[in-house]
Amino acid sequence: MMEHQSRWFSLFVHLMALLVALVILAPLAWLFVMSISSNADLSAKPLQWWPNEIDLSRYKALLSQTDNSAGQAFVASLFNSIKVAGMATIAAILVAVPAGWALSRTPQLGWVLGGIIATYMLPPVALSIPLYFILAKFGLLNNVFGLGLVYLSILAPFVTWLLKSGFDPIPRDLERAAAIDGARLDQMLRIVILPLAMPVIGTATIFAYLLAWDEFFYALLFTSNQEAKTLTVAIADLAGGRVSDYGLIATAGVIAALPPVLIGILMQRSLISGLTNGGVKG
Repeated sequence: MMEHQSRWFSLFVHLMALLVALVILAPLAWLFVMSISSNADLSAKPLQWWPNEIDLSRYKALLSQTDNSAGQAFVASLFNSIKVAGMATIAAILVAVPAGWALSRTPQLGWVLGGIIATYMLPPVALSIPLYFILAKFGLLNNVFGLGLVYLSILAPFVTWLLKSGFDPIPRDLERAAAIDGARLDQMLRIVILPLAMPVIGTATIFAYLLAWDEFFYALLFTSNQEAKTLTVAIADLAGGRVSDYGLIATAGVIAALPPVLIGILMQRSLISGLTNGGVKG
């Protein structure tokens, strides 16, 4: 009887996993189909689920480096997003590792992190004017580095909170033993703590990069041309006209999704380990 129930339960779990996969992957699959469909196929009635002829011209147009072309602006925005998200993520990890460890080992300071996290409840528009004046004061408007600093202010509290939850399960006896052996604080962190926390650090890195990659509001406000405009703003520009090429927008979406997907695949094991870390302590 138990074996029969176990089989039904296993079948139910697999069916639910398949349903979730379909819900997640179906929009992405349709996005790709739109990107390789001609305008005639996209406007055909009834709707065609696969194009009569594969059209890759939009990919060539968006990846073109012809002067003053849409492709040149798109590629510049792509590299801007990579640089801004990369800088903000690395800086957030460097700030959050010592901060998260310090908060984990001094619970009485938890209110500090709670207060910082509470700022996420503020709508971005409430912070936009102060941030605008600060960036203008230091000449960092329409600047990749300035936008990276804005993203750092967003990522650092979140990553600190995430890393604190990863440091909490690490036994303090390991730190005491390292201290007895004469390890300095930096050696203790580098040799003892960080190797054990690497799964959570990898997870935090992925989430931080995705948050920075997808950010739109501040990028729209604080950038104005190809020098600093990010990919999310470039895609919005493609949809800004009265008549939009939905296939071109879909193509931009496919290209924009590739870097996060590649990062997720490369760091998949760290992501899974980090999400499950802390479920079992000791």
